[in-house]
Amino acid sequence: MDTNPLTKIAALLHNKFSPRNIKANINNLSYLPRWIIVAIDVMVLVFSFTFTYMLFEGTALGYVITRYHFYFVSSLLTINLFFFWLFRTYSGIIRHSSYIDAIKLLFSQMSVLIFFLIFNLFFELYTGHKAFLNTALFINLVLSFCGLFLYRVIVKQTFEIYFSEKIDSKLIRTVIYGTDANAISVANALKFETPSRFKIVGFVDKNSQNASKRMLDLPILIQKKRLPALMRSVAAEGIIIADKSLSKDEQLIIVDQCLEFNYRVYTVPLISDWENQKEISQKVKNIQIEDLLERKPIVLDSKSISKQLKDKVILITGAAGSIGSEIVRQVLGFNPKTIVILDQAETPLHNLCLETVALDSQTKIKAVIADVKSKKALEKVFADFKPQVVFHAAAYKHVPLMEENPSQAILTNVKGTKNLADLSCKYNVKKFVMVSTDKAVNPSNVMGASKRIAEKYVQSLFLKNQEEQSGCRTKFITTRFGNVLGSNGSVVPLFTKQIAEGGPVTITHQDIIRYFMTIPEACQLVLEAGAMGNGGEIYIFDMGKPVKIIDLAKKMIKLAGFIPDKEIKIKIVGLRPGEKLYEELLNDTSKTLPTYHNKIMIAQEIQDEYQNLHIEIEELIGISNFYSNDDIVSKMKKIVPEFKSMNSTFEVLDK
Repeated sequence: MDTNPLTKIAALLHNKFSPRNIKANINNLSYLPRWIIVAIDVMVLVFSFTFTYMLFEGTALGYVITRYHFYFVSSLLTINLFFFWLFRTYSGIIRHSSYIDAIKLLFSQMSVLIFFLIFNLFFELYTGHKAFLNTALFINLVLSFCGLFLYRVIVKQTFEIYFSEKIDSKLIRTVIYGTDANAISVANALKFETPSRFKIVGFVDKNSQNASKRMLDLPILIQKKRLPALMRSVAAEGIIIADKSLSKDEQLIIVDQCLEFNYRVYTVPLISDWENQKEISQKVKNIQIEDLLERKPIVLDSKSISKQLKDKVILITGAAGSIGSEIVRQVLGFNPKTIVILDQAETPLHNLCLETVALDSQTKIKAVIADVKSKKALEKVFADFKPQVVFHAAAYKHVPLMEENPSQAILTNVKGTKNLADLSCKYNVKKFVMVSTDKAVNPSNVMGASKRIAEKYVQSLFLKNQEEQSGCRTKFITTRFGNVLGSNGSVVPLFTKQIAEGGPVTITHQDIIRYFMTIPEACQLVLEAGAMGNGGEIYIFDMGKPVKIIDLAKKMIKLAGFIPDKEIKIKIVGLRPGEKLYEELLNDTSKTLPTYHNKIMIAQEIQDEYQNLHIEIEELIGISNFYSNDDIVSKMKKIVPEFKSMNSTFEVLDK
């Protein structure tokens, strides 16, 4: 082994200053120290002055006319440094220089020019001759500006071209759909993103107005034919939708065209803060299935909702669930006095408490672990907190599980609702809003039938109180809607998990269809319906167009960047017990009445007489305590005559 000190030093210097290490060191250099920038600027000024001086001396005109050369050169440098400080020309990171830095340099040099022109004028008035040639000073400062700006451009381009971490072969070649300020801002943000994800290769202009123009030195592509053909012409692999003037239908067309040819589709929200480029780049994300819902934004009657909730005590059951927790978040926005969040699931309820505490709201949050099946536990809650509004979202909702456990469906969905409704009357709750489901309409399973029985009970209780003019003034309101994207147990999280695992994606039937809405949208309509309700109504929501589940699965696979039935298989597993091919929002004998909100209607259902229904429900709850499935379901079919089991062992009870 060589122990010669000179050899070691030579090896150390070789490693330190090898091309690879030099490149790595420059790459890791976040910014040049300010004194280095100032030193380089002074060198540029000295060079510019020397060049101008020699140029004019060669023409026999002379740059500096006064004999005080040293003082003039010193003052020229000093005044330049003063205006550098004033305009902070050295404060920017050179590798990220922009037109703002160029403007600062221009202003500083113009200020120096104006200062010395004024000085020269007064000097001539005082001495009878000029201190320097004005033309020479102008050329000197033009050269200074060009030199100062040029070296910044060189440093910037050096970092971008030679020392950037970007490896073009690994970046996604992407076009940006749009040519407005939003699109430019997104392109700039992605250009400086670290680590980079995209290589922007052009902009798409839907208006066909900029065919021969360029933006950010990139071509503007005119959409004269289908988008995939345009993207193929520039070898693009994906598209970022940045044009906020697009309608939902236009966005859907773009997405469908791109997914058909397995192009990646990204979206970005409207950019309001263009200075924060890091934040902009982080907002560019894969387009989500929620973004493709053919639905318009909901406009809420905030005044009426606020009147109902502001400074009130609100009880929300099932608060730890996907619907209940979103109701909590939205109710918080209307500044109630107290929100009592009740659920039997300890960990999700604890997580919700931590989330609400982090919001730093003035509203008191009281968490209660309790089961709606226990009337004694619920009575303690009503006695302690005296709620004025109740949102009842606690329920068992998984169709196959309830088909196997009908007693639990009755004890939670029916008895739990009855407990809450009875206590709401006893403790003079102003409004009771129950969250129901479209599966309660012409039910084909135990879960849907249990929710229909709960609907019947709260309706009949309100009708009885009205007819008897009892002391109960509680307004009972039911809201009924379909599947909610992203809720616990919905197909979207299931499909996402299956795709992440490489498939297969399982669907129960190739012809099955469902209505979908987002969790926030569903909860907004629950609040709106609760505010407008006068009692006894069943509100149904406009669910938009039905979606074929197999089409939903294919679209989600394509959005994840895979090819359906090739890279990710779709497997038909057969209908589950109690499952329909399609859901309804109204039964065969019902009609609807419009409300002032175009997305909310009132279902006119046949209302049951309370006394008989109450007896029937008490008997059903009693039977449920014996866990005899056939007896329970038989009684349910008597209470809900339209309950016809499908794909279930209980079909024999319909004969």
